Amino acid sequence: MHAGATPSWVIRENAGRGILLALYLREVLAVGAPAELPRLRDIGAVGSRAPDDGRLERQWRSWWDMTVEPEEHPSPVPLELVEAYGTAIALPRSGAEELARAVVPHAGAALAWVEWAEESYRTASKSRRGDSYRAYAGTIAEHEREVGRRAHSFELNVEVLPLAEVGVWWIGRKTVAVTDSLRSDAAAFDDAIHPIIAELA
Repeated sequence: MHAGATPSWVIRENAGRGILLALYLREVLAVGAPAELPRLRDIGAVGSRAPDDGRLERQWRSWWDMTVEPEEHPSPVPLELVEAYGTAIALPRSGAEELARAVVPHAGAALAWVEWAEESYRTASKSRRGDSYRAYAGTIAEHEREVGRRAHSFELNVEVLPLAEVGVWWIGRKTVAVTDSLRSDAAAFDDAIHPIIAELA
């Protein structure tokens, strides 16, 4: 999406498969990080988590950062697919052993839940039709009127997720998470995304 020839802006909206998978596994493995991001709705820990020295949580957090913005957080070692997930999860060949073992028992449920979450997002997006472009372009135009200049060039990724709390959270340098219920309320979403746009533009 572009607000003119120069400068330009690009906003990508999605419910990314990798992000959904990471968040589902965060729930069932009872990982606390990132503390500022709310939990998913209606998902909880599965079984009792064996005590560890924090390695599982550190490994999940590293995988999360690579999943949200891979260009900002490249793996220092080659990645290897977790066979139970087909091509959906690739973890560092070394340094993610605890996480690789922990996610395997949850593969069937995790993949099924992600299919449901992706379909829910697609259905909601279709109901909005051409609204996505207008929602962001309108907010940028309003910001330009407020500051009296064209918006700076920027990129923003918006991940629409079934989170238990309503709001918008930064999850990367140029990525935010938005609650699906907030995204479906046009007026509330405009109000919530405006400060994000203002910070970037």
